[in-house]
Amino acid sequence: MHDLGVAADIHEGEGIALVSVWVDRVVWTDGRWYRWWTGQTSAKTGRRLYRVYGIDNPVTAARAVAIRRVELQKARPSAEPILMSAS
Repeated sequence: MHDLGVAADIHEGEGIALVSVWVDRVVWTDGRWYRWWTGQTSAKTGRRLYRVYGIDNPVTAARAVAIRRVELQKARPSAEPILMSAS
């Protein structure tokens, strides 16, 4: 993600890694999948909808994360200084 201009904080846990890329945007992996909230909820259940990518193609997953981050930056541009000061 660094090559795509995405700054991130990485946190490891037992069997999982969390990558914070923007306000309200955390990507996590269990070593088999990358997952993150799409920003949408199901009309039927009200539950959050997640994007999921297999770890076999990290470049595609990173591009999808970068695209979603740009969308979030446009929606919440004032969050940038908060993220920069926290890194």
